[in-house]
Amino acid sequence: MRRDVSEDFGAAAPAAAPESGWRRSRGLASLSEVHSSIPVAGTPWRRMMAFLGPGYLVAVGYMDPGNWATSLAGGSRFGYALLFVALLSNVMAIVLQALCARLAVATGRDLAQACCDAYPKPVGYALWALAELAIVATDLAEVIGTAIGLNLLFGIPLELGVVITALDVFLILYLQNKGFRWVEAMVVALIGVIGVCFLLQIAMAHPDWGQVIRGFAPTTELVTNPDMLYLALGIIGATVMPHNLFLHSSIVQTRAYGHTMPEKREAIRFATIDSTLALLFALTINASILILAAAAFHKTGHVDVEELGQAHKLLTPLLGSTLAPTLFGIALLCCGLNSTVTATLSGQIVMEGFINFRIAPWLRRLVTRGLAIIPAAAVTIAFGDAGTAKLLILSQVVLGLQLPFAVIPLVLITASRRKMGALVSPRWLTASSAAIAAIIVGLNIKLVADFILG
Repeated sequence: MRRDVSEDFGAAAPAAAPESGWRRSRGLASLSEVHSSIPVAGTPWRRMMAFLGPGYLVAVGYMDPGNWATSLAGGSRFGYALLFVALLSNVMAIVLQALCARLAVATGRDLAQACCDAYPKPVGYALWALAELAIVATDLAEVIGTAIGLNLLFGIPLELGVVITALDVFLILYLQNKGFRWVEAMVVALIGVIGVCFLLQIAMAHPDWGQVIRGFAPTTELVTNPDMLYLALGIIGATVMPHNLFLHSSIVQTRAYGHTMPEKREAIRFATIDSTLALLFALTINASILILAAAAFHKTGHVDVEELGQAHKLLTPLLGSTLAPTLFGIALLCCGLNSTVTATLSGQIVMEGFINFRIAPWLRRLVTRGLAIIPAAAVTIAFGDAGTAKLLILSQVVLGLQLPFAVIPLVLITASRRKMGALVSPRWLTASSAAIAAIIVGLNIKLVADFILG
């Protein structure tokens, strides 16, 4: 049994925040070396602004290419009815990410480190292996999404596009050397581009805003219609990404929020505000995909649009503008690039947290991307577009399988007063997060079972 370091948890706190933290850490492999590198000082407003950023890196995982297929299918088949499901799944994500911020501030540990400390060594290694599998599955979705985006915009063959995605390692290295705020700035900028792209597409599609508003209200058809229920399960099951839980609990610690209890409580509050605002923006993107599919496809009788390439081809004749598919491709490419950043950071966090093994970021990126490129390239060459669509779905199934092994430890650890001290989750929050975890895990088990049996 590993030594229980819960007593250390309460004492762990970020060190003072030298502004030169990133300069000193250039060329080093550990993300933890930039913890406490972003000062938190000044008026309450300035302190809150210092916390804005990590939430948007987390939000990337909620709008990655793996989520696009379920939103497209839901909107094209059932119109606006599944907007309530998108809202519900987003509320679940907000609660779980708030737990991640609480864990980070209360213990000074990320989720990987906390699991490593709390469980026996064999269990720790098993959780590490499952987390690595989830990151590869996440990267697989990014490879496919980016390759499809390159194909749609520039006509680059999918096989070549899959290989080109390996070059993003140079972008990651450049940003890491510039500083963590640069990483966050790029992510926020790309999210902004994605938002503008969908805003313009929705304006072209002229959705029925009355039906859009009604779509956010629950309907009994969600339960009585098996096909609608299945897609609803898919949207919820694909929402919470395991790697986001590890990522958020680490990058919150880049802020130098101090040692005292009032400072820690303020840090939890500001970090929760950051992630909540960012995830609400992610909701607008996911809802926009569904609204676009409902307005452009469902309204015109195209109720079987599920593949990204298929949606891209139909936008021009249905919306009457060649700009629409271009915007769709730009948004998809931006999603792929953004997800690249978060997958790289998550990989470092998981490897260092579980087994305390440090590796140069560029090498870590190449290994992870190589593991994703091999199956993506093989399937693309052998089966073309249809194969990549099935592989995209498979990546979501793999993520569903791993999800319980990230969510359950998070809920249990944050509910433990021994580990969290005075910042332990309130009972209402523990009960809510436990119910959310049970729902998400149950839905993912059903999706995986349907995939295997189907």
